[in-house]
Amino acid sequence: MTFSLASHVTSTETDTGMVLLDERTGRYWQLNDTGALVLRCLLAGGTVGSAASALRERFAGAPEAATADVEKLVDALRAAKMVAS
Repeated sequence: MTFSLASHVTSTETDTGMVLLDERTGRYWQLNDTGALVLRCLLAGGTVGSAASALRERFAGAPEAATADVEKLVDALRAAKMVAS
C-alpha cells in the first residue's frame, strides 16, 4: 500500500519530529521523533512492516509492539484525513 500526505496537508520537519498542517481546517498534528520516523518511512514507499522494522532498529522492543504502534499511528492519521493510502 502506498502512503502520501493528503493533498490539503503540508509537513514541516522540526527539531523534535514533524508538524502536519491541515490547510482546510487550520488544525495541525505534532509528531514526535518516533512518529516522524514512521511517517517518513511510509512516505518514502515503505510498508507498515518496514516502518515497524525501522522502529525496532532504533529502539529495543518486541516486533508485535512495533507493528501495533505503526498501525495505531496510521489509523489515527487516516481518521484525521491527514494521509491518503
